[in-house]
Amino acid sequence: MRSILIPVLAATLLSVGAAAAAPAKDPTGKDPSGTWLTEDGRAKIKIEKCGPGAAQACGTVVWLKSPLNDQGQPRTDIKNPDPKKRSRPMIGLQLMEGLKPEDGAYKGQIYNADEGKSYDVSVTRESASELAISGCLLKILCGSQTWTKAPDEFAQAAPAAPKAKPAAAPKAAAPAGN
Repeated sequence: MRSILIPVLAATLLSVGAAAAAPAKDPTGKDPSGTWLTEDGRAKIKIEKCGPGAAQACGTVVWLKSPLNDQGQPRTDIKNPDPKKRSRPMIGLQLMEGLKPEDGAYKGQIYNADEGKSYDVSVTRESASELAISGCLLKILCGSQTWTKAPDEFAQAAPAAPKAKPAAAPKAAAPAGN
């Protein structure tokens, strides 16, 4: 009896420990994780699990249609109200944070770098290819967008390399002998 009890007890403890270490399951069934193209097509945001126990989701800029400013430099968070943060590169900037499952959606904060302001946000996965984003300031000024699924793997936005000049075609040899 004792020889059976010890393995059963050990297996039970291992399974409880593994369950405690595993990321929290999504009670909404609508996990927003993935890479999403914004409604205007200017950016791709990667949403993935974050925080203690991966119980939240966060969104980070991973691609910009126009990654360089007018001076040819990488775009930065120039409208941030904190002068110390204005030099942060846009690519790699976390725009969404603290997204937690609540009432069939993920709710948290979204930062609008165009305005330098943060808003309450609700993120709802409408389908495999669409994500509804609704943001509000003071629960009265609200707006919404639909983001579309983008491939998770793509080239990082970076300045384009100069194009190589085409090689000159070899000249044909003149006909021999006449």
